[in-house]
Amino acid sequence: MSTGAIIGLVVAILVVLVVLAFVLRPAWQRKKLRDRFGPEYDHAVEQSDSRTAAEKELAEREHRHSEFDLKPLSPAAQESYRRHWAGVQAKFVDSPSTAITDADKLVTDLMAERGYPTEGYEAQLSVLSVEHARTLEHYRKAHDISERQELGEANTEDLRTAMVHYRELFDDLLERGAGPRKDREAEAARKEKSDA
Repeated sequence: MSTGAIIGLVVAILVVLVVLAFVLRPAWQRKKLRDRFGPEYDHAVEQSDSRTAAEKELAEREHRHSEFDLKPLSPAAQESYRRHWAGVQAKFVDSPSTAITDADKLVTDLMAERGYPTEGYEAQLSVLSVEHARTLEHYRKAHDISERQELGEANTEDLRTAMVHYRELFDDLLERGAGPRKDREAEAARKEKSDA
């Protein structure tokens, strides 16, 4: 085989590989986002004008999330939050409305201590969706019931349901989450070095 033919074959193979990479990249990206966001992926697609717009939004959430310096809680802080939660649950018996308000505040306080921004409900949903997508629907339902309760439209059973939903997110925030960003970056660098 002549040198020109070999070069032509190599160029053709490279072109095919580039085209394959270009064609397969969206499917790979979609799978990555589905794996990362779980049910939140489907929710974002339903709420968006297009799948592409939803995927772009989810990728932006990942990027914003990577900029936060999220902290795991010390065992003492975890125990303190557990005691506070037990107090909120005990309060539910005598004052369900107050307990729901306190549960929402305790979840927000926990988010703040972990390093999440707490400037508003929609922003909270956005940043929580990256690490806590599996429990995000619980937060939506609890928040919806809390809003109905403020309007006097939620009964005691609704409030009990909200408490259960808040507890799911609370437990997830308390137990799950990445270490500080610097530690995550150092760990990624160590892994990259060991893989090389």
